[in-house]
Amino acid sequence: MESGARWMVAAVAGAIVVAGTLFMRRLTPDAGSAAATAQQQVAPAAEYLGVEATAALNLPFSEAVRVGDVLYLSGTIGTLPGTRELPPGGIEAETRQVMENIKARLERYGSSMDRVIRCTVMLADMAEWGRMNEVYVTFFPANKPARSAFGTSGLALDARVEIECTALAG
Repeated sequence: MESGARWMVAAVAGAIVVAGTLFMRRLTPDAGSAAATAQQQVAPAAEYLGVEATAALNLPFSEAVRVGDVLYLSGTIGTLPGTRELPPGGIEAETRQVMENIKARLERYGSSMDRVIRCTVMLADMAEWGRMNEVYVTFFPANKPARSAFGTSGLALDARVEIECTALAG
C-alpha cells in the first residue's frame, strides 16, 4: 500500500475512534449529572429471597434473587423438602424432585413454571441426559425455556442433577 493510502486509512481509523469516544461520552452520564442520578433511581434493587430457609440447612446462599421483574433461582438439587436427603430411584426420581423444588420456589416468590425463560442443567454423568430430559420436559408442556446442559465432576450431596432457572416474576 502506498504511503498516502496508509495515511488515509490511519486518519479514517483515528476519526472513528474519536467519534466513538464522543458518542460513548454522550451515552454515559457523568457521576454528578442529573442523567446519572435519574439512571440510579430507575435501576431496580436486588431483593435476596429465602435466606432463612437456606440458613436453616446451613447453606451459604439465597434461594433466589429478584431484580425488577426477573427472578434468578440458585441451583437446585433433588433434596426432599426441608432435608438434605435425595429421593431413591436415580436420575429420574432426582430430576422430578428438582423440578418440584423449583416449581415450589417459583410459586413462593410470585412466579410459575410457565414463566421460566432459561435453565442450566448440571449432570454428574452426561450419559443420563436422555433419562433426565424425559422428566424435565414434562414440566414445560407449552413453552420450552432456553437451556444449557453440561457434565460435572461432582455435585453437592452426590446428587445426579442440579438445575438453576431464571424466570419472569410478578
